[in-house]
Amino acid sequence: MAFSKILPELLDEILQYFHQDYKTLYSCILVNRLWCNLAIPLLWENPFSIEFPKNYHFIEIYLYNLNDDDKTKLIQYGMNKDLFPLNTLFKYPSFIKHLDINKISKSIEDWEVTIRTSETNNNLQNSNFIKLICKSLIQIFIENEVNLYSLKVLLGSFDDIFELILQNSNLIGNIKKLKLDLLKISESSTKFLTFLSSNCNSISSLSQSFQYYNDYKHQQIMENSLSQIINSQKNLRKILFRSNKFPLYQSLLSLKNPNCSNTLNTIIFYHINFENIIVLNEVFNQLNVLESIHIINCHCIDTKFVQQIINITKPFKFKLKSLILRKVSQFEPLDLLLQHFGCYLENLGIFVENKPQSSQLFKSVTKYCSKIKFLLLGLGINYQNINLVFNLIDNIKQSLNCLVIDVTIDNNDNNNFSSIILQNLGQILPFKLDYLNLCLSINESDLEIFLKNSQNTFIKKLLIKIKRKEKYVDIYPYIKEYIMKKKRVKYLAISEISDKKNWFSLKDIVKEFKLYDIQILDYYILRNDIDSINDILEVFKE
Repeated sequence: MAFSKILPELLDEILQYFHQDYKTLYSCILVNRLWCNLAIPLLWENPFSIEFPKNYHFIEIYLYNLNDDDKTKLIQYGMNKDLFPLNTLFKYPSFIKHLDINKISKSIEDWEVTIRTSETNNNLQNSNFIKLICKSLIQIFIENEVNLYSLKVLLGSFDDIFELILQNSNLIGNIKKLKLDLLKISESSTKFLTFLSSNCNSISSLSQSFQYYNDYKHQQIMENSLSQIINSQKNLRKILFRSNKFPLYQSLLSLKNPNCSNTLNTIIFYHINFENIIVLNEVFNQLNVLESIHIINCHCIDTKFVQQIINITKPFKFKLKSLILRKVSQFEPLDLLLQHFGCYLENLGIFVENKPQSSQLFKSVTKYCSKIKFLLLGLGINYQNINLVFNLIDNIKQSLNCLVIDVTIDNNDNNNFSSIILQNLGQILPFKLDYLNLCLSINESDLEIFLKNSQNTFIKKLLIKIKRKEKYVDIYPYIKEYIMKKKRVKYLAISEISDKKNWFSLKDIVKEFKLYDIQILDYYILRNDIDSINDILEVFKE
C-alpha cells in the first residue's frame, strides 16, 4: 500500500486531520504497526466524548491500571473480576488530553448499567461504586503523568475529585481550554477557583457559567475569582460569558489588563442581559487584536447598547460574527447594529415571534448581511415573511454552509406551511452544504418535490425530523431513490414523531445505506453535533 510508505512525521500530520473521524482512525490501526502507533493516541485523547460508535469497554481497559487493592474494592462492590483485562497493548491512560468531569461520571453510570448484576442492583451501592470508579480514573490519569489540554468542570459537585486534583497540580497546570460551570458555592469550589488563578496561567480559551446569588458575599467571591483567573492569564484568546443575571462589571474590566488587550481575539456573550452594562466602549477600545464578537440569546439589545458599540473609537474592533435572537424589544437599534456590523455576520439565528418585527428583520438581514454561513430559523418565520426568507437564503447561498429550519406554527397550519417550504426550498439551495436540518410536518409528495429540486446539492449531514402526528408518513422510498442511490449525503439522521421512530434503530436500513457509504446516525446525537453553541462557533472544539 503506497500510503504506508509515507514518512512518519508526514503521516502523523496527516492523521491529525482525522482526530475526530473515529471510523477512519479505526481503519488506520489495521494498516501496519506505524499507523497503529500514530492512530491509537488520537483515539484515546477523549474517549468519554465518542458518541459513535458508542461503547464503554475503554473504562475496563483503564481499570487494568489499578493496583490489586483497588481492584479488590471494586470486586467487593459486585464487579465481575473477569472484566479486568489480563493485559493491554498500550499505556492508554497516558494519551488522554481532554477531561470533562461530568461526562466521565455519566459514562461510568451508563457503563455500570451494562455490567449490573443482582448483587450490584442497589441504588446507594451503585452511587458509591460510580464515585469510586470516577475517583479511581482520575488517580490513574495522575499516576500516568497526564498533561491535560482541556478541562470542563461542574463546580459544587464532585468535591472529592477537586480535592484530588488540588493535591496533584501537574494534571491541569498547562491546560489551554477551561470551561467552568458553577452549580453551587462550596469550600472546595472556592479553593479550586483560587488554585486556577494561581497555577494555571496558559489558558487560551475560557468559558464560564456562574449562577446569580442573592447572597452578596458569595456573589463577590465568584466575581473576584473569575477576575483573578482572567488577570492571571498570559495568552487568553477566547472568552465566553454565560449568565442571565450574574454581574460582569469586574470581569469585563479585567479584559483591559495588558495581557488580554494584546491577545484576546474572540468574545462570546451567551444569555447576557446588557441592561446595566455600560463599560463596553471602555473595554473594547483597549483590545488591540479583537477579531470577533458573538451575541447569543442575549437581552436588552437596545439603543443604549448599540450606541456604546458605535462609539468605539476604532469600530473595526467590533466584528459581529454571530447573532442569535430570541426576543426583540425594539427593531430600530437592531437595524442600526446590522447597518454598521452586518457585513461581518456569519452565524444568524432568528426566533422572533412578533410578525412585523420579524419581517423587518429579514429585510435588514438581506440588505446588510451577505456572508452568512450558518442560518438557524425557527419561531418567527410565517406566511407573511416566508418569501423574504426564501430571498435571504437565495441571497446568501454563495456563503451558506449550514441551515436549520424548525417550523412551529399553529398546529392546524403546520402541514400547509411546511408544504410551502418543501416546495420552494430545494431549488435555491447551494451546490454544497455541510449541514441541513429540517424539522417540518412532512408528507410524501412534498418531500419528493424537495428531493428532486435539490438533486444538485451535496449535503454532508442531512437531518429530517417529521412533525406530522395525525398519520403515518412513509418517506423511505423517496430517501432511497434520491438520497441513497445517488449518494448525496455522507451522514443521515431521520426521526419520526408519529411513531417515535429513529432510523438509527432500524438495523436493516442502517446496513443497506452503509453499502452506499452513507452512515445513518442517531438524530439527536447528530443534531447536537452542530446545534450547540460551542460547535456552531467552534470556539471550544477539541
